[in-house]
Amino acid sequence: MGYRIAVVGATGNVGREILATLAERDFPADEVIALASERSVGSELSFGEDAVLKVRDLAGFDFAGIDIVLSSPGAKVSAVHSPRAAAAGAVVIDNTSHFRMEPDVPLVVPEVNGHAIAGYTKRNIIANPNCSTIQLVMALKPLHDLARIKRVVVATYQSTSGSGKAAMDELFNQTRGIYMNEPPARHQKTFPKQIAFNVIPHIDVFMDDGSTREEWKMVVETRKILDPDIQITATCVRVPVFIGHAEAVNLEFASPLSAAAAARALRAAPGIIVVDHRVDEGYVTPAECAGEDPVYVSRIRADKTVKNGLNLWVVADNLRKGAALNTVQIAEELIRSYMKKAA
Repeated sequence: MGYRIAVVGATGNVGREILATLAERDFPADEVIALASERSVGSELSFGEDAVLKVRDLAGFDFAGIDIVLSSPGAKVSAVHSPRAAAAGAVVIDNTSHFRMEPDVPLVVPEVNGHAIAGYTKRNIIANPNCSTIQLVMALKPLHDLARIKRVVVATYQSTSGSGKAAMDELFNQTRGIYMNEPPARHQKTFPKQIAFNVIPHIDVFMDDGSTREEWKMVVETRKILDPDIQITATCVRVPVFIGHAEAVNLEFASPLSAAAAARALRAAPGIIVVDHRVDEGYVTPAECAGEDPVYVSRIRADKTVKNGLNLWVVADNLRKGAALNTVQIAEELIRSYMKKAA
């Protein structure tokens, strides 16, 4: 007997990727229901090689009998409908920011803190971390286990898909427009400044201390998932890339850890591939990770300016491991360890 699955926000970038990931991984679902806003009702989405799902209205949907909800509709929508689904008996794996820092909601990356899934019974909600946080903690976990991390300094290079399809369209239209002598502002709706041939050190809203909310998310989520004692500072930057986030990570450890030992630990860690050759093309870029599941780590080297310092370059597809894949992996662990159905 399989599970009844509802995908909320099914027509968005992440929702479509969740559907693709469920099909690719042969998730044991008897039924998959695609839900979105009223304007998308009746549209069709591919599921696997042959199936087509008709989008249904989220607002009027009755979640009774649904086992798992994979939710990625935006925080405000999720704030309304995820608790509604949970109250109907479904376990919600929520990909928005709304529930992540609530103390009774587990925030999970299965390879890092899969044991935390057990806490889902408090609210019937499990939170999926921010895309940039997921790939960071994936790289930090095996190193933190070897030599405790004291401090993290990270600069992100985040693709436009992290802001949705409209943001990707804006990059495309601005780039095309520049070659046609059109002013970039003509296609500027999503980002505060030109994104084509530019980088923008501003993701999400500004906070009172001068940080952006995206930077705050990386700090508090990393501490919740990995270790509340880690000191972390982040600068989050949007770059003119369609898919794939990159991070330059500087680490300070409590005890010595060589680059070679770090590379060995990362190679042994689940979900990570090390590509670190000190030659031309001996590293991974966002263009190469698009459509791939692993987190890639390159440029592993000592930082001699601090005691026990190390530098890393971390790259991942933000729509897959940064969102859809992590969501589906949580669901897989949930049914494997906590909610098995009778045959």
